[in-house]
Amino acid sequence: MKNFVFISPNYPSNYWMFVRGLKKYGARVLCVIDTPYESLHEELKKNMDECYKVSSFNNYDEVFKAVAYFSYKYGKIDWIESNNEAWLMLDARLRDDFHVTTGFTSARVEELQSKSAMKKYYEQAGLATAPYCLPKSLDECLEFAGRFGYSLVLKPDHGVGASFTYHIHNEEEMRKYWEMSQQYHLEMILEKYITGDVITLDGVVDGNGQIQFLASMDYVSNCMDSVQNQDSIGSFYHFDVPENYRQIAQNVITSFDLKNRFFHGEYFRLNENMMGIGTKGDLIGLEVNFRPPGGFAPDLINYTYDVDIYDIWAKVLMTQDTSIHDNAKYSAGFVGRRNSVNYRYSLDELLSKYKDELIGVEYLDPAFAATMGDVTIKARFVNTDRRNEFYQDTFERS
Repeated sequence: MKNFVFISPNYPSNYWMFVRGLKKYGARVLCVIDTPYESLHEELKKNMDECYKVSSFNNYDEVFKAVAYFSYKYGKIDWIESNNEAWLMLDARLRDDFHVTTGFTSARVEELQSKSAMKKYYEQAGLATAPYCLPKSLDECLEFAGRFGYSLVLKPDHGVGASFTYHIHNEEEMRKYWEMSQQYHLEMILEKYITGDVITLDGVVDGNGQIQFLASMDYVSNCMDSVQNQDSIGSFYHFDVPENYRQIAQNVITSFDLKNRFFHGEYFRLNENMMGIGTKGDLIGLEVNFRPPGGFAPDLINYTYDVDIYDIWAKVLMTQDTSIHDNAKYSAGFVGRRNSVNYRYSLDELLSKYKDELIGVEYLDPAFAATMGDVTIKARFVNTDRRNEFYQDTFERS
């Protein structure tokens, strides 16, 4: 029996489903939590073999003691994972200390969380990326702007989500956002803005580095503009993944040497020719995240494919079984709307019009609303025309 230490199965709240899958496929599931046992989801309690509570995952000594206890009681630890961006380095540090070889080392995570360091792997996979620099001063930013022109994107080289990410249109904004970024002592990357749509290639890769499940999502608007301008945002998974996208995803996974894990790959799809970068329709490498897509995305995958992606991940890791389908029956997506925006259609009107496609409505707390919207509507569709009508209606302003 494999000893699988799962870090933070209690947050996000849907992560208990990873634990359920691990238990189903024969793992001994040992969980490290940071909330009282009584507060845990009942299904989480039922599917874990034992848990150890720490006061904070930021207290490494406490988490180390938790894993040491499991190791003493159950023997060698075979896996340590959280599937959470916030704890990728924690996972890796624990792997280093307990000689667990089924995931990334600390050095590897440090490298692969750098947006600039990723670019060489895209090059090896045959993909272009945006021109960039790692500026140390405002003068270097302005020199880069002089060479490549506006618009530009300034963001942390090591960062999570769209925090501290700025779309810069002119020198005045460059000066303003550079000054803002320096208040937080972050190493920033400055890139040429790519005129294109952001898409993702998300899936699960096995121990041989072969993709066993692949889905493709389109953003409607994007996280950067949603945070910076408080725009509405949305996304949807496609009915199918084009064969050339499948090959691109596999080439990228091979280049990054990913094995036995989720991946969430982000790309630009050019909507016009860009000299020195690519032609309209080309995919341009943005970044790869070595965990599941965030927010509602795993559930949208489930609604699109009529599968349990949490179960698929556990099945691949525990059994290396490749008898998995990724033939979509639907196209599922969400829209995040802002309380500050006057929309043409009220929430009640939308719920009435799309009652047959509706999955659910959720009101988000401020921590998630900043990126995802105050009110989210999830729905799934059987054809693209109806889906496109939904996004037009939910985004349209008065």
